[in-house]
Amino acid sequence: MKTQLFILAFALAATPASAGLTRLTVEKTTPMSGGYVLLEGRFHGELDPDSPHNAQVNDIKLAPRNAAGRVEYSATFAIAKPEDVSRSSGMLVYDVPNRGNGAATNIGDGHVHVVSGWQGDLEEGAGVQSLRAPSATLNGPAIVRFLDIPAGTTTLSVKGGPQGKQGGRAFEVATEENAKLFIGASDDDAGNQHEIQGRNFAFADCSKTPFPGTLDLTKLCVKDGFDPKLAYTLAFTAKNPKVLGVGFAATRDLVSFLRYGERDAAGNPNPLAGKMRWAVGRGVSQSGNFLRAFVHLGFNTGENGLQVFSGINPIVAMRMNSMSYRFASPGGLVGLYEIGNDGINWWSEYDDKVRGLGRGSLLARCTTAGHCPKVVEILGSAEFWNLRASVNFVGTDAKSDIPLPANVRRYYNPGTHHNGGRGGFERAGVAHNACVLASNPNPTSDANRALFKALLDWVADGTEPPPSKYPTLAAGQLITPEAYDRAFPAILDQPRPAYSPLYQYELGDGFNTADMTGAISVTPPRIVRTIPQLFPRIDADGNELDGIRSPLLQAPLGSYVGWNVTTSGFQAGRYCGNTGGYIPFAATRAERLEKGDPRPSLEERYASHAAYVAKVKAAADELVAQRYMLAADAARIVSEAQATKW
Repeated sequence: MKTQLFILAFALAATPASAGLTRLTVEKTTPMSGGYVLLEGRFHGELDPDSPHNAQVNDIKLAPRNAAGRVEYSATFAIAKPEDVSRSSGMLVYDVPNRGNGAATNIGDGHVHVVSGWQGDLEEGAGVQSLRAPSATLNGPAIVRFLDIPAGTTTLSVKGGPQGKQGGRAFEVATEENAKLFIGASDDDAGNQHEIQGRNFAFADCSKTPFPGTLDLTKLCVKDGFDPKLAYTLAFTAKNPKVLGVGFAATRDLVSFLRYGERDAAGNPNPLAGKMRWAVGRGVSQSGNFLRAFVHLGFNTGENGLQVFSGINPIVAMRMNSMSYRFASPGGLVGLYEIGNDGINWWSEYDDKVRGLGRGSLLARCTTAGHCPKVVEILGSAEFWNLRASVNFVGTDAKSDIPLPANVRRYYNPGTHHNGGRGGFERAGVAHNACVLASNPNPTSDANRALFKALLDWVADGTEPPPSKYPTLAAGQLITPEAYDRAFPAILDQPRPAYSPLYQYELGDGFNTADMTGAISVTPPRIVRTIPQLFPRIDADGNELDGIRSPLLQAPLGSYVGWNVTTSGFQAGRYCGNTGGYIPFAATRAERLEKGDPRPSLEERYASHAAYVAKVKAAADELVAQRYMLAADAARIVSEAQATKW
């Protein structure tokens, strides 16, 4: 304890204004319940383009500089803290906003809660955590894609591609010269993409004037209109790329200042000065990907030379957020040509011979610096079926398990869709308007709460979290997609499993694939090969057998799967994004025989409602004993099971 206090005191004395952050301004103060107060405002920073701490901010040396030769940025922030910060727990919890959505709240236990802007291609607005990132003055290749285009469409906004859908600014078109347009009837066939030949498309508005329309570099027009059955990929020359990697540095600088700083360069006090002993980062999906890349690229060491995050909790995040490259899309998902699974995605060192990346680890840089955080990684079924989690477990050759280092725990929520369902014990499923199967209700929130508490205890007092719990190849718990399909029950009128393929892309010599930095020069990327993937094994009901099995999965009312199938549009018959599916059991034996369902009905499984509740309680009690569930959540779950009417 004395050593920790000495280090903190030294940091405060040595860094009156943490290098990087120059000004933090509280613009609004709002009282909150429970003796908390909400501080909202904006912080400003300056980055030295020649500092090794900023070396992984792609294109930083091409960004505009101020009179001191620094690159400037600013971002929003919100802090929820006890009114008397001296009464805080000393724990700073930083939640990474997802596409700008994030609010600071009273999260209890005296913890301080912080959010801030990091995604530099978002439009600013009320309730949006945003970052003002500089732009590099240059031109280069970029792509956008267009799917599910309504029949009769002649003109599309270039912003209508993935960037428009996912909350980011589209790239600015520099010139109409050398642009190419590709079409494809399926994203599952690597050879299916074909270039439109001749002058059959134009940067123009054809909504009022027939093709070739009126010149407009913000719009795309196709002769004879767009075909709804096809996907279109536009490769063109863009200009002025945002230096989006600044978002990593901005988060580093803010958390480092709040943890170690006393005053900023303008003399404004740090509202948490001297009180934050630990900082833990948490992120879901896109935000969890941010944390993985943050650590991998070396941002967990502040410009003051001290550790930034003591621990991180990436949730349903299976790749790096690939935003520190030229013309990046931080809001990208995992569609064709969207990169993210291409680089290093494993916590321990692994030799990626299949893709020729060599040996590497997400923790290599922080290990060298001595600043690796404690890691609690949480994922579920959809992360295998749509987000290609397999390579994180068994690499690109799928031959053996990649072990976890001592500072990493991994927890798997089987039979769930992306970050879990609504919970409860209703037998009937809730229809999903885009997917064939009903939406999967199997929850993850109960396990996630227990595991986050375990991470905070691990960071604060060294209490070891419960053992990692996830399927492994060595135990025979990971199988091929073909084996999964054979094992999944044949249920009349129900779809078969569908998953997202993982491609290796050729991205050009200027792109550092291992780090996901640099500049892509092959647009659209050329598909080199399909990487093999494995999936968790299942029982005769189609339910997964390994991981932290929720009470609902241990006392099932149907089959809970991490995959689903799209009902209509370009993706029809293919995997349906991150939405897992649910196929309820028949109520009676007669009903299941009539439906052609091989799975035993509810009346064949459970002797009575009381027997069912007893099974739920036994499952919940066991999870509490193993520290995968909190006692309060277990009591609520049993009460919900008792209240069911079926």
